[in-house]
Amino acid sequence: MTRSTNKAITKAAACMMAAVMAFSMAACGSSASTETTAAETEASAETEAAEESEETEAEAEETTGGTLKVAMECAYAPYNWTQSDDSNGAVQISGSKDYAYGYDVMMAKKIAENLGMDLEIVKSDWDSLIPALQSGKVDCVIAGQSITSERLQSVDFTEPYYYASVVALTKNDSPYAEAKGVADLAGGTCTSQQNTIWYDSCLPQIENANILAAQESAPAMLVALKSGKVDYVVTDMPTAKAACLAYPDFKILDFTSTDDDFEVSDEDINIGISIKKGNTELADKINGVLDTMTTDDYEAMMDEAISVQPLAQ
Repeated sequence: MTRSTNKAITKAAACMMAAVMAFSMAACGSSASTETTAAETEASAETEAAEESEETEAEAEETTGGTLKVAMECAYAPYNWTQSDDSNGAVQISGSKDYAYGYDVMMAKKIAENLGMDLEIVKSDWDSLIPALQSGKVDCVIAGQSITSERLQSVDFTEPYYYASVVALTKNDSPYAEAKGVADLAGGTCTSQQNTIWYDSCLPQIENANILAAQESAPAMLVALKSGKVDYVVTDMPTAKAACLAYPDFKILDFTSTDDDFEVSDEDINIGISIKKGNTELADKINGVLDTMTTDDYEAMMDEAISVQPLAQ
């Protein structure tokens, strides 16, 4: 074998060795890359699973957890009132040492319990109820509101949670104590609560009535009657029943079984829970609770509220 031949063989062997090493290094690099990609995929899957779990938990909490903020006057017995302790299951008023109770609180408790939510009662003046709802300060208003077309322009309503007939309320010694119909109230001095169908719709139906300025609250309306400032007021049956317990000299004038009753529509006597415009999710949830109840259930709950209300409002 010549020297040149040996050089050629050596050169060829070196080339083959270099090729083998290059292939080996490429193979090792491919394995490392594959392992890295697999690890990244596994980590990504774990992250996605964790995010999905958090979203599911958040959705469940949104559906069944959290706090239901409910606005009411806390001064409108027997629908709602303020008391100094938690007797009969009263709920503490947000930001106050006082407690709220009554039909509206009883209903709010039932709804919150069925939805798996905590309950917060927010005290608000009558005229501030809808603004509180529109601003998002509260989730709903449970305050003896009639489901009127005017209110429906500003808020949405659930199905009725009570049906309240309209009556007049006077004193036992009043010249109007024996009235048998709306016509017998003619010429009387009267008032009612502001921004209600009692004041806006019913009082104008009385011939020659001397209608005084509307009262800012139900208690103020009752004080006007008690003090003799007016001959009678117009309100709904639950409010009248509660008033007669607080003021034994009051008398209810109920014309509903006569041909001379106040002319009202279903929207005037259907009492609903108002919610912010477009909040169909909450409306559906509340309606789901109301669907489990009957008119008799509502009446029984109202009678219970009337029976435990404080006599001084």
